[in-house]
Amino acid sequence: MNARPKIGVYICHCGINIAATVDVEEVVRFASTLPDVVVARNYSYMCSDPGQALITEDIQNMGLNRVVVASCSPRMHEPTFRKTLMSVGLNPYFLEMANIREQCSWVHEDRIAATEKAKRLVESAVVKVRRLEPLEVKEVEVEPSCLIIGAGIAGIQAALDIADAGFKVYLVEKTPSVGGHMAQLDKTFPTLDCSACILTPKMVDVANHPNIELLTYSQVEEISGYVGNFDVKVRKKSRFVDVSKCTGCGACAEACRQAGRIPSEFDEGLGMRSCIYLPFPQAVPAKYTIDKETCLFLTRGKCGDSPKCVEACEAGAIDFEMKDEMLEFKVGTIIVATGFDVFDARNKPEYGYGTYPEVVTALEFERLVSASGPYGGKVVIPQRGKKKKKKEGEEEEAPRVPKNITFIQCVGSRDKSVGNEYCSRVCCMYTAKQAHLAKDKIPDAEITIFYMDVRAFGKGYEEFYDRVRREGIRYIRGNPSEIFRRGDKLVVRAEDTLTATPMEHETDMVVLSVGLMPRSDRREIIDLLKLSSSPDQFYLEAHPKLRPVDTATDGIFLAGACQGPKDIPDAVGQAKGAASAAMILMASGKVKVEAQTSVVDEATCRGCGFCVEICPYSAIELVEVNRMGWPVKVARVNEALCKGCGACAAACLSGSIQQRSFRDLQILPQIEVLGVSD
Repeated sequence: MNARPKIGVYICHCGINIAATVDVEEVVRFASTLPDVVVARNYSYMCSDPGQALITEDIQNMGLNRVVVASCSPRMHEPTFRKTLMSVGLNPYFLEMANIREQCSWVHEDRIAATEKAKRLVESAVVKVRRLEPLEVKEVEVEPSCLIIGAGIAGIQAALDIADAGFKVYLVEKTPSVGGHMAQLDKTFPTLDCSACILTPKMVDVANHPNIELLTYSQVEEISGYVGNFDVKVRKKSRFVDVSKCTGCGACAEACRQAGRIPSEFDEGLGMRSCIYLPFPQAVPAKYTIDKETCLFLTRGKCGDSPKCVEACEAGAIDFEMKDEMLEFKVGTIIVATGFDVFDARNKPEYGYGTYPEVVTALEFERLVSASGPYGGKVVIPQRGKKKKKKEGEEEEAPRVPKNITFIQCVGSRDKSVGNEYCSRVCCMYTAKQAHLAKDKIPDAEITIFYMDVRAFGKGYEEFYDRVRREGIRYIRGNPSEIFRRGDKLVVRAEDTLTATPMEHETDMVVLSVGLMPRSDRREIIDLLKLSSSPDQFYLEAHPKLRPVDTATDGIFLAGACQGPKDIPDAVGQAKGAASAAMILMASGKVKVEAQTSVVDEATCRGCGFCVEICPYSAIELVEVNRMGWPVKVARVNEALCKGCGACAAACLSGSIQQRSFRDLQILPQIEVLGVSD
């Protein structure tokens, strides 16, 4: 410490957030008596321009070299006050914040006790700030390229925005085609636009853009490095079809011995496909893929005398010797747009899904009403599974058309019994849309919707909801308890909660409005990118209001429903936000990295490696150094990777790792002042 500390203490009222419970004037009087405190002031909003001006003027006029701000959480305004210090030439890390809002006023009702606690927190901050050291913010170069994981509408939009700005994009999708769940939809609410009509042009654009390298049927295997310099390994899975030769004619699929026997994932198992298949007619790329799990030649080594698909392919595109390919490249930023899964309705057995063919999920209903679906857009009771071969002269049984259709909302959402307490946001509106489509296709059908609440929150949504009700759709406020069969009808047992009367409602078909769920494979991305998840198990953003597209890991952003349930407009909006955040880093060419990193005293390090194992960011490695003529291993921190979490310092057996600004000599005096050991 070069000069004697001259400390300024600033107490914030935060309107009445703090002042209503804490006697701010008393805390100021107390702070002014502490050693090395030159000035203590209070202001209604310290984060405002006048509040920051108080600090800058005192630094310039009184020669302050340390600042304590007692206000809200450092997570909220620490960057703000660091910039305040920097504006007048003071090292931004000569700042300490005391959180007297969340830790005092928001958790205590006793004004005297809250004030005393605020005094102790301020004193502990003064004790620590006296011992802080100047830190230097470092910069690293940024690779001007971006990896986007997931090619649904959010991933596609982010890729196009970044590519249009002139940056290289690697768009990785696990399935054989881009498009995600939006490609499965028939219409979009509230405008009733054809989903494929508005999505397909973007799918084509993303495949043809010169700045986008599209990697479908591929999976990210490994990611290392740090913001600006991520090293990526992607496994490009074998399609067993040479995409450079495949013309997409479909002759192979027609010739396949398994033609029409494999449930189609795109059609939610309602339609059938071949072992060699195109996911859907508008798929991009329009190249066929062999399903190695069901292909007779790949699973048994034999498909009749020879594979018929090979014989049928005039282009010679099929290659059963094809192997997976590993690609390696470097990117500066990463956007996660992996989307969502739909709730598995089997987890609500009382609704009979999987037992009664007349009970379908909302996504299955989308495939029913879609012109490209397995029934050509007709609303019918689906015939699940493999179709039986009809005997000679026997007519195939026609699917039954329902005359009474019932929708049940909030299946798998707002339901503590299945662990999903959140609202999926889209269910109310897509139910209204599907009810409208059903009424349009079967005008004389009776359509009923059981609902808990109707949440029509978006632009034009309330108007669309009113339109659907005017079409004769019946809304019943009530949560059904079970579904059972009575003759050739299904019976929905429920309570009309508006009239408090139990009821039984007979129907031909039930559509379960299933909610949105975090992806079942989300753990893979969490482990790859060291992300966190929120209590609902979706990926956790850095701040729910101020940094909704950022993650705790610099350079990694979130887009779409992987961060939480969203409709298409919100997913596209967040994708554009994530693209902009990524482009800011790439356009600047350099990025600042965390200064409050860990540092190793190599003279005392035992090289045990505990810190290497515990570091969640893989920022520490063991290196060999010469100590008094002997080669020994010691830990060394990659400061570009380190996020200053402090896990290594807590685990170090010899105390050789310390975190800057949180060293023992800075923290232990704080603990003593707070009386934690009492």
